Amino acid sequence: MVPSRRAYLLLLLGMAIAIALADIWSVSIAIIATLLFDVAILGLMFVDGLRSRQQRVAISRNPLGRLSIGRENPVSILVESGNHPAQIKIRDYYPSDFWTPSEGTHQASLPANSTKELTYTVCPIQRGEFSWGDIQVRQLSPWGLAWDDWKVPSSNKVAVYPDLLALRQLSIRLTLQNSGSIRQARRMGIGTEFAEMREYRMGDDPRFIDWKATARRWGATPAASLQVRVLEPEQEQTLIILLDRGRLMTSRVQGLKRFDWGLNATLSLALAGLNRGDKVGVGVFDREVTTWIPPERGQHHLGKLIDRLTPIQPVLLEPDYVGAVTKLVTQQTRRALVVVITDIVDSTASAELLAALARLTPRYLPFCVTLRDPLVDQQAHTTLESPLKNEGGIEAAYSRAVALDLLAQRQVAFAQLKQKGVLVLDAPANQISEQIVDRYLRLKARNQL
Repeated sequence: MVPSRRAYLLLLLGMAIAIALADIWSVSIAIIATLLFDVAILGLMFVDGLRSRQQRVAISRNPLGRLSIGRENPVSILVESGNHPAQIKIRDYYPSDFWTPSEGTHQASLPANSTKELTYTVCPIQRGEFSWGDIQVRQLSPWGLAWDDWKVPSSNKVAVYPDLLALRQLSIRLTLQNSGSIRQARRMGIGTEFAEMREYRMGDDPRFIDWKATARRWGATPAASLQVRVLEPEQEQTLIILLDRGRLMTSRVQGLKRFDWGLNATLSLALAGLNRGDKVGVGVFDREVTTWIPPERGQHHLGKLIDRLTPIQPVLLEPDYVGAVTKLVTQQTRRALVVVITDIVDSTASAELLAALARLTPRYLPFCVTLRDPLVDQQAHTTLESPLKNEGGIEAAYSRAVALDLLAQRQVAFAQLKQKGVLVLDAPANQISEQIVDRYLRLKARNQL
């Protein structure tokens, strides 16, 4: 039990009484009276604290489930009062590696026979399994003299996964597209798979007239019109994602490791591919391909990808791009869209990446995706006054010059990739998942694979 503010104020009142009595009676009598008063207050506090133990509220934490990295995940604590009103303070011991934008201690006042849900959010910054502690509770006694302090056993293990909330939102978006809310128009001659045969209309391309079908119609009905073929993009294609987990992917961008942003983008792209009927395979590599998941189709494959990829962490090793591409070529013999998610410093340091992707053309369609640091963009585009007029202006000018040079070197490397027939996407790490999915959907719509 912990004394409340009211108890401390009453004890201070006892000291004031002692000073007043010292002026009237002797000092010894004043001290004795103060001690008796304090003992009475402490006795009442003890009795009050015992009463509060009989009126404890019931507290439970709702099941946490799987948490998403880099997201504000809600945590709910349910409080139920008995036949008496309650004033409580609660502290939930979440893992120390988590960040929370809300207060760690929560206060609430409950009427008798009522229920209240206290909600706060936590933001994990790394994946893995973490220990969640107990719930510390303090409840004010009926007379307000003491806080009854106890713990509610609630310790358990919680798993932090990639951004599952973003996957859920993407799944809804793709479902709406497939159901026709955002319907893609079928156009004649766009694609490789036969969709239907229809009569020729004004403005149709004569190259898609099917003369054999027209001849058969004329044989049966001489007045029949010309027949044209309507094609649509091929649905059952293959998408291979190679995710780099090497040295450059260990740096932090916007609070998360670059590899975590890449993993989120990998799962988002895989979900889009499976939703569009493609076979999706994933390889994770550093000095070697440490994880290889063969291409499969079907929504069940996404769960397998999440379970296999979630435990993987980046390492301080230089990636072997040529080795990863060689492994891919031996495993995937048919044409596929090969997406390599990595980062580029400059054309010299990324010479092996350039050589490896060049080996994929023209048999495969290589697609290089790099995760840019938004802080570098911010520094490069910051307008500076005269460096000599401001304290720290010279340092800021050097930072801006370095940022501009880094962006220029990246553009040189991207230009070399494009010259070799490689598709390129360079986007801020925190926007990469959305942009890579949009780019993939455009590739499917234009039948570039």
